[in-house]
Amino acid sequence: MPQKTLLLVTVGSPPSALVNGLQEPLATHLGVSTVVSRMALSSPAYAFNKDRGQYHCNAIMRRLGTVLEESPQDLVMGVTDADLFEPDSPFVFGQADRESKVAVMSLYRLRQGAEGETLRRRVQVEAVHQAGHLIGLSYCEDSRCVMFFPQSPQDVDRKSLGPCNVCRNELNRLNR
Repeated sequence: MPQKTLLLVTVGSPPSALVNGLQEPLATHLGVSTVVSRMALSSPAYAFNKDRGQYHCNAIMRRLGTVLEESPQDLVMGVTDADLFEPDSPFVFGQADRESKVAVMSLYRLRQGAEGETLRRRVQVEAVHQAGHLIGLSYCEDSRCVMFFPQSPQDVDRKSLGPCNVCRNELNRLNR
């Protein structure tokens, strides 16, 4: 199976150094080649829910889907600094949809109590997690696996940058 390519698109104004720092861990841990888009999407005012004071990730993902249609890449992931939500959750770090090949991840909650190297690592872990969903991996019960479902920034801190052996075997199976 040919290597998947992922287009990284900034949504709003996340720091470019954090976005550019995602290429190496995505290639190393998932075998995903990445391209950082020169085109950025503006702050997602269209996705803002005034009752919650947050941004609906599905609205952002729909917009990212239109970017993917015009791109030679297989997958797209938006990276934003907006606080994301899903209707049944108080917040989400990110969301991925395998069917549409679109994901979005947010730095907003990952910044809690973090800067510098800690923040960089959290962002990389979350990007690998969302890209893992895009290429077919499911949630994992191992709290140290990158595919574990995190509910706090501390959960992200406990995770490794790569998949556990079970998920790595699944990744190998998916890449055949």
